[in-house]
Amino acid sequence: MDHHRFCKAAVLGASFFTLLFASGCTQNPMTGRSEFTGLMPAQQEASIGAAQHEEIIKQYGGVYNNKAIQSYVNEVGQKMAQYSERQDVQYRFTVLDSPVVNAFALPGGYVYVTRGTLAVANSEAELAAVLGHEIGHVAARHQAARYSQGVLTQLGASVLSAAIGVPAASQAIGLGTNLYMSSYSRDQETQADQLGVRYLSRSGYDMMGMSNFLRDMNLYQSTNAQIEGKNEKEFSYFSSHPDTAGRVQQSRNEISKYPVQSSPTRNENRYLSMIRGMPYGESATQGFVRNGRFYHPDIGFTFNIPPTFNIDNQPQRIAIEGQEGTVLVLDMTKRGNNVGNAEDYVSGVWLKGQGTEALDSITVGGMPAATTAVNVNINNQPAEIRLIAIEWSDAEFVRMQILIPRGASNAAVDDLKRISYSFRRMNEGERNSVRPYQVDLVTARAGDTAQSLAANMAVDKAKVEQFVALNGLTPATPIVAGRSYKVVR
Repeated sequence: MDHHRFCKAAVLGASFFTLLFASGCTQNPMTGRSEFTGLMPAQQEASIGAAQHEEIIKQYGGVYNNKAIQSYVNEVGQKMAQYSERQDVQYRFTVLDSPVVNAFALPGGYVYVTRGTLAVANSEAELAAVLGHEIGHVAARHQAARYSQGVLTQLGASVLSAAIGVPAASQAIGLGTNLYMSSYSRDQETQADQLGVRYLSRSGYDMMGMSNFLRDMNLYQSTNAQIEGKNEKEFSYFSSHPDTAGRVQQSRNEISKYPVQSSPTRNENRYLSMIRGMPYGESATQGFVRNGRFYHPDIGFTFNIPPTFNIDNQPQRIAIEGQEGTVLVLDMTKRGNNVGNAEDYVSGVWLKGQGTEALDSITVGGMPAATTAVNVNINNQPAEIRLIAIEWSDAEFVRMQILIPRGASNAAVDDLKRISYSFRRMNEGERNSVRPYQVDLVTARAGDTAQSLAANMAVDKAKVEQFVALNGLTPATPIVAGRSYKVVR
């Protein structure tokens, strides 16, 4: 190591970053401290958010097409936003058509909440808490601080590595920075919760809406993780942030700093009536599993799905995890110009003329199709991928890729093959009768229990557990006669 060269670079770097910090700090409204946000000026935030808005909508499966709910969420959001420290921002609230429990904000006041989050919340005060938390991130300019710190660290690594002649240093540090800066810090998340409580207090909403939603969310995600036999983080709302249980207690501590509210707004009944009829889980535009089959009414296809298989349904593709590492991926693609039948597509487009000696013409669900297999290495492990192209329409092919690791048993392979053989168009009866799950309400009567009300749940398994989690209850929570409870129909 050239010690003189290293020290010179450090001095130059320190001088450069001192100038940056001096010219690019803003005051955090929660802590009062100055924080570096100079690489995302406030006047540019709106354009940055606008540029990312359409990509977010696409990534989350589109905007939820319900004007009443969109208007309602905007009403609650604007009521909270009027108490934000950032009144130079035009706040925009969008409900995304996704069953994932999530909410987040982009620079410039773009705030998003999924309908999955709406299903978990149990009152308007809880919805206000979710929106207030995201408004808090905007007000504290956490996105700008996160972005500026990430760029600054990468820039510093680049300057340093150039001076000491080690280009790999900037790459390694940059990679770690990208990973770290992909989420809010614990302090930022705590600050957003605190600001959310502040806005709840100022707007007259029940401040307990914050801790209640965090509690309900924690119960919901842990219950679903247990039912699906998965790690709880796979269902976690901002899983890379502080644990939910810790945030519940922190928010209660924050609430205790405020005067006791005499008659805060909760609006449980109004909230529940607004989300009644909302799709629960995947919607008709996304496709859903019902009675052992996957249905996609919006496109019009269906196929069998074994109950023990995991399905990852994304806007652009469906992935089905089978046994022994086998996977089936289904998507759709345009035919393109000068592409004839399925054989032409597989040989000329998909494989570009490579490895098509064993190309076979087949029929799937009454539709012409073609299939072949190619040998690949995935993570240095040999495997076979079975390719299937189905002539869905004059303009599109349905594609299936079946990954078969070497050594997978015939039984494991046959399970996925049976899925591909079962693919077909939905018939008229299915189009008229098969519907996604929806949120509905039942009114408890004297003597009702969680077990009796859970009988109204149309889900396939763990009815009582899902009923309890959906309503933010515990098994010991008494059912109140005359109160409305959420169920899934």
